[in-house]
Amino acid sequence: MDFSISENQKMIEAMVRDFAKKEIQDDLMRWDEDQIFPVPLFRKLGEMGLMGVLVPEEYGGSGFGYHEYVTAIIELGKVCGSIALSMAAHNSLCTNHILTFASEEQKKEYLPKLASGEWIGAWALTEQETGSDAGGMLTTAVKDGDHYVINGTKNFITHGKSGNIVVVIVRTGEKGDSRGMSAFAIEKGTPGFNAGKKENKLGMRASETTELIFDECRVHKSQMIGKEGDGFIQALKILEGGRISIAALSIGIAKGAFEAAKQYSKERHQFGKPISKFQAISFKLADMATRIEASLLLTQEASDMKNKKMAVNKITAMAKLYASETAVWVANEALQVFGGYGYTKDYPVEKFYRDAKLCTIGEGTSEIQKLVISRECLK
Repeated sequence: MDFSISENQKMIEAMVRDFAKKEIQDDLMRWDEDQIFPVPLFRKLGEMGLMGVLVPEEYGGSGFGYHEYVTAIIELGKVCGSIALSMAAHNSLCTNHILTFASEEQKKEYLPKLASGEWIGAWALTEQETGSDAGGMLTTAVKDGDHYVINGTKNFITHGKSGNIVVVIVRTGEKGDSRGMSAFAIEKGTPGFNAGKKENKLGMRASETTELIFDECRVHKSQMIGKEGDGFIQALKILEGGRISIAALSIGIAKGAFEAAKQYSKERHQFGKPISKFQAISFKLADMATRIEASLLLTQEASDMKNKKMAVNKITAMAKLYASETAVWVANEALQVFGGYGYTKDYPVEKFYRDAKLCTIGEGTSEIQKLVISRECLK
């Protein structure tokens, strides 16, 4: 694997860094406090090509690979985890599901709108009683002539209210049957399809999370993605790429917290010298930097293998597990470097601390990642 940074990555890194400074930095705490999902910002990200990073140019996307995608998420995550999370969810879940499994007609209909940022995408798998146990989902789609009638509720759905289209996985067969679930693309405004409760969250507060409610929602069979019964298998493949997204998000948050702590340690004086001169602090920074670098290397390997269309189930789970746990650990250590000031909203580290925890839960908990890794190791 080539560890050098490509010119495209350098360009994306500089572009996103400049964008975040101009368009995000001054408003991120207001968005966080008031749980504002800044839809206009994502239109601007679309204009920059960041809402369709992996989408081929023929469908209006940027046509890049996972290395460029990871670079963009990391740079956004260094400033605001919420914005990076929403950008990642749009790209790797909804948009990528359509790109990977939809018909040519569906791709031409939806991908240009998603890649441009004209539309924001959502992806719905989780239910209240079936988080990690997706096979036990209760939301059903019953065939009625050329239509399916969908009933049930999904929860913890990113962009559930503001999204223009959702890819939803529902049960079309027996409960617990991996071949008993199917995927549908459903547009906002479809009768019987509505957003429910908006979650009041600890962190990632500017990334919208809501319920989705389906009440006698009729969709034409042409809205199914792929074949009936393929939905769960499709979802597992999409989550492989999603793990890379969360690993990158975790690295971004960890880097943001680390850089804030490093800068503060140079500025804060105790006993006549910067606290960075004390071994207790300098060793913390050394450990933080090492774990971030290890997380990055795992994620780069996963990205390289994903670009080459290799089997990535184990490596993406490893990257997601290690990077997300690293983000939580680094954010905690960074807050400790700040001391009492780190516990206040006058400094950015408390937000990194709150945002980081989601990374160990979303798109597969750390425990699920260990299950995936152990199964792969024991084959």
